[in-house]
Amino acid sequence: MFKPVDEQLALIKKGTVEIIHEEELRAKLSRSRQEGRPLRVKVGFDPTAPDIHLGHTVLLRKMKHFQDLGHEVIFLIGDFTGLIGDPSGRSSTRPPMSREEILTNAETYKAQIFKILSPEKTVIDFNSRWLGALSSFDIINLTAKYTVARLLERDDFTERLKKGLPISVHEILYPLMQAYDSVALRADVELGGTDQKFNLLVGREIQREFNQEPQVVITMPLLEGLDGVEKMSKSLGNYVGITEPPKEIYGKIMSVSDTLMYRYYELLTDVPSAEIEAWKRKAAAGHLNPRDLKAQLARMIVTDFWGGRRAEQAAEDFDRVHKRREVPADIDENLVVVSLGEMARQWGETERVEAKDFELKPTLSIDFIDILVNKGIFPSRGEAKRVIRQGGVSLNGKRIEDISLRLGLSDKGDHILKIGKRKFYKLRLQD
Repeated sequence: MFKPVDEQLALIKKGTVEIIHEEELRAKLSRSRQEGRPLRVKVGFDPTAPDIHLGHTVLLRKMKHFQDLGHEVIFLIGDFTGLIGDPSGRSSTRPPMSREEILTNAETYKAQIFKILSPEKTVIDFNSRWLGALSSFDIINLTAKYTVARLLERDDFTERLKKGLPISVHEILYPLMQAYDSVALRADVELGGTDQKFNLLVGREIQREFNQEPQVVITMPLLEGLDGVEKMSKSLGNYVGITEPPKEIYGKIMSVSDTLMYRYYELLTDVPSAEIEAWKRKAAAGHLNPRDLKAQLARMIVTDFWGGRRAEQAAEDFDRVHKRREVPADIDENLVVVSLGEMARQWGETERVEAKDFELKPTLSIDFIDILVNKGIFPSRGEAKRVIRQGGVSLNGKRIEDISLRLGLSDKGDHILKIGKRKFYKLRLQD
């Protein structure tokens, strides 16, 4: 039923940062193979945000590896611990979430994870099932199994203490509650990001206190965002959401650096590490074009979430725009119609319009930036000016450099508006 231990370890170790401890994992895999019993692999997700991006999929893909090896994967939604808020990496207390927010986000998670995980092989559980049932006596008994000194060894707590910043009592309880999840599930393995290492290790200690064999801890790296510097985060705008349209995902992947591309291959695909290293050497020697590797990566990632046909369409659309300098095939779907007369009245340009019958004078013109803001292409005039000054706005293939540009009756008709590298609009001016 199960593959040889060395073969399993090779797949499990791909892309990992640390395994605590590998010899324990080897022993568990060996016993699992002998007894025909799958390992119970736990991963916890606090539903603090409704959208999953590629950074989250690093863990999901490792979960899929365990599934492919025949083990039981538990996607644990921290609907109870989410009420506390994970203090990992926080310099201040996390604002509590409402029960309604948590459940809404949890449902969104459930709809998205099966783009990677196998629905038939995934156990979804909620930690409120056991944490919500703990009595006051149970909680006191749990807290008696760990010391305050050990909890305060956490880097984020230590820094807050040094700076005189408050630490709420409920934050100290978070690692213990997460650890008790491992007890309740009798976890053999727990996966998490490197920022979760402290919490995962507490789980090992608490399992020992409950006379369970401690779980093996496997930490995964935090995926860098598109900028290649900060970790991928929606708040930083350097993310790739897995539900974004195929052409958006494809274009974003094509924008990453060559160095980051290899990192994404390692963490977001099943391409063997040895093959990735061989590509690096060939590219460095000039025998392989990194752009071709990047295009292959983009197709692979789009295929994961949208299928091969949509991936090929996204690739063709990208090449049409960036290699052949043509407009996207779906440009008509982004049609923006501008009525010059209506905008003249709306923006108070009444001196350019006959008051009696609203016939437009030949001299009528509208501020280009007003058009961009009025049609929701930019949220404000300030933002539009900033992007124009940075060279990020083009009209009919020509970069706009004059922030005082006006468009009038002589410009009636269809124009191709490009914002940044990937956003195209068909701008239709009419009277």
